[in-house]
Amino acid sequence: MPQIKKLLIANRGEIALRIHRACHEMGIKTVAVHSTADADAMHVRLADEAICIGPPSAAESYLNIPNIISAAEISGADAIHPGYGFLSENAKFAEIVEAHGLIFVGPKPEHIRIMGDKVEAKRTAGALGLPLVPGSDGAITDVAEAKKLAAEIGYPVLIKAASGGGGRGMKVVPEESQLETLMQQAGSEAKAAFGDATVYMEKYLGNPRHIEFQVFGDGEGNAIHLGERDCSLQRRHQKVLEEAPSPVITEAERERMGGIVAKAMADMGYRGAGTIEFLWEDGEFYFIEMNTRLQVEHPVTEMVTGLDLVREQIRIAEGHPLTLRQQDVHIRGHAIECRINAEDPRTFAPSPGLVQQYHAPGGMHVRVDSGLYAGYKVPPYYDSMIAKLIVYGTTRQGALRRLRRALEEFVIEGMKTTIPLHQALLDDPEFQQGQYTIKWLEEWLAKQGA
Repeated sequence: MPQIKKLLIANRGEIALRIHRACHEMGIKTVAVHSTADADAMHVRLADEAICIGPPSAAESYLNIPNIISAAEISGADAIHPGYGFLSENAKFAEIVEAHGLIFVGPKPEHIRIMGDKVEAKRTAGALGLPLVPGSDGAITDVAEAKKLAAEIGYPVLIKAASGGGGRGMKVVPEESQLETLMQQAGSEAKAAFGDATVYMEKYLGNPRHIEFQVFGDGEGNAIHLGERDCSLQRRHQKVLEEAPSPVITEAERERMGGIVAKAMADMGYRGAGTIEFLWEDGEFYFIEMNTRLQVEHPVTEMVTGLDLVREQIRIAEGHPLTLRQQDVHIRGHAIECRINAEDPRTFAPSPGLVQQYHAPGGMHVRVDSGLYAGYKVPPYYDSMIAKLIVYGTTRQGALRRLRRALEEFVIEGMKTTIPLHQALLDDPEFQQGQYTIKWLEEWLAKQGA
């Protein structure tokens, strides 16, 4: 059984720092790779070694596979952790890592490839027994066939890109007269964004919640779930705040659906961390996609289960069995995560710049995942998320009170951030009661004039 002694972190920002910390607690040395824009980043400062892999552009640095592999070989790393984003769901990268005799801290390449293709993922999920949104069995190309299917499903229907996400290549079709035009538009958008014009059709759910289950497999046919997260607070399909457990999912629903997803992963022979995402409406779950990597919102699951997900990823990559059996997993209390972005809280325009003052909140059950420090210059080239504030309480109301206090303590000066947005959300009675869906935040923002 291989033991990882030195791990290269193929990422940046708070997730790179998160992985570094887990490695050091396990006695594993770390190698940070960075663009020239990230030379002063906190994970670069703290890692045992740091190697520059290119200029600021992600395409020339964090997505540059030859440079990352070269950095691993130069440093003598024996494993690579991709974090999330960038190359984390790139099956070719995983294959190249393993072809160079390195351990890829992530799923098997074939599972990344299957779940990265939305059409193939849906087909696989159905075969594994996961409940699906009614829709096409695969890609749709013929307009007459599409009209026939849409009539069977019932309008409105949703046309979606088979590759990619983030709302691109996605069109809601309210009636048959608009189907052909919107199919063409979705295909054109998908081609421009992802290089693949393939689209498929699903029933459009009116006002669902976004519920996802954290899963872990050991690659040998054993798998568990770690409960659900509610990620319904979204703007333009981007998550803003997440919580675990969901305010609307019952213990019986968690046990039933969790059992289904764990069995699916065991049957698949899945290895490592994964997240199975569902739309939930009127007590029914509908599979939408699987992310074959660590999620941004993984800390809320760590808070309510007590399990270090990055440590577990590394152990599984080394060939160890799962730390826990399903009967050992207990969901206790409530956790909420706020994504803090360097953005104007009203217009959401990016606001990178120099951090003039920085003070992270503290106290019992308060966690901040961030690479910020006073004097650090947030670069304009990457995602605008600069921190994650995670709080835990024995009840949801207790977690909300702690979150309010922590947000009041949080100081980031020198740029605009979304801290005021989260503070305003906490004042809303519907949010306080957990009464929100995936449409709620955008409607709320419209009322605020944002």
